[in-house]
Amino acid sequence: MSKSTESAEQRLIGRYFRPLATHPGAFGLADDAAAITPPPGCDLVLTADGVIAGVHFLPGDPPESIGRKALRMNLSDLAAKGAKPVGFLLSLALPARVSESWIAEFAGGLAKDIERYDCPLLGGDTDHTPGPIAASIAAFGAVPHGGMVRRSTAKAGDVVIVTGTVGDAALGVKLRRDSGLAKRWRLNKAMAAQLTQRYLLPEPRNALAKAVRLHASAAMDVSDGLAGDLGKLCHASKVAAEIDVERVPLSVAAHAVLAGAPKLIETLLTGGDDYEIVLTLAPGELPGLREAAKSTGVALTEIGRIVKGDGARFMRGGKALAFKQAAYSHF
Repeated sequence: MSKSTESAEQRLIGRYFRPLATHPGAFGLADDAAAITPPPGCDLVLTADGVIAGVHFLPGDPPESIGRKALRMNLSDLAAKGAKPVGFLLSLALPARVSESWIAEFAGGLAKDIERYDCPLLGGDTDHTPGPIAASIAAFGAVPHGGMVRRSTAKAGDVVIVTGTVGDAALGVKLRRDSGLAKRWRLNKAMAAQLTQRYLLPEPRNALAKAVRLHASAAMDVSDGLAGDLGKLCHASKVAAEIDVERVPLSVAAHAVLAGAPKLIETLLTGGDDYEIVLTLAPGELPGLREAAKSTGVALTEIGRIVKGDGARFMRGGKALAFKQAAYSHF
């Protein structure tokens, strides 16, 4: 097709997204669908998540980080299922006012993580919208047949592990909305920057996916807050969790915030956007998981146990904390 007969949408796709679609099954984005073949003996794991301006990101956020965050949210789901990324589809809704430079930076961010996580673009859709910018991704991963780690298989007696640190992103979005909080929280520049970066660009734990698959009895990614997501896992597994709040891993910056504003512990535990993994496993599996995690650089913290009952109880000083809302919710 000559340039003279190409639509503006075709030119946009050709300029910014076709270079990202190098997988042979993407057919150069020249067809109506893509085709992929799972590795021999593997199941496909499918997940979908997206971002909307004003809901998942703020108007001033860098386009590059928005693209990368949209993909990483889905990669985090695959990691918690023990899956290796295979590829993704992108649906992008853009208002007329969006500049071509914004699109270029967004696509550039995707390009970086396509290479970093070996997760190619396979296809998608591009639309005009009268509303805010929205980017939705459907991602695909592979696990050995029957090997996907579910949230419904935790057992009483399991230990509860969480990766990384919790609550930084929830504080980071507050800082993005009100930079004056850094002074009130007595944060230095490095601390404030670290919290903001955790909000802008999560670090999905895909390096730990195989270890999760080999050792965990149940797992899910922490996207809506540790308290709420662990509660979902417990509900699906028909068990309860008893968590020691003092053992929940927090960054130096988060500890500094809590020192002056202790009530923000609820924000840390329920605010969301952590993109860590919470998992359960039999005590005998813990040494193997820790050994596997050493080579990944991903920190693991034991925060509690699975017991009989229902729901997740976050204990401090012998009493369960009561939350106004245990998890982020769109409704």
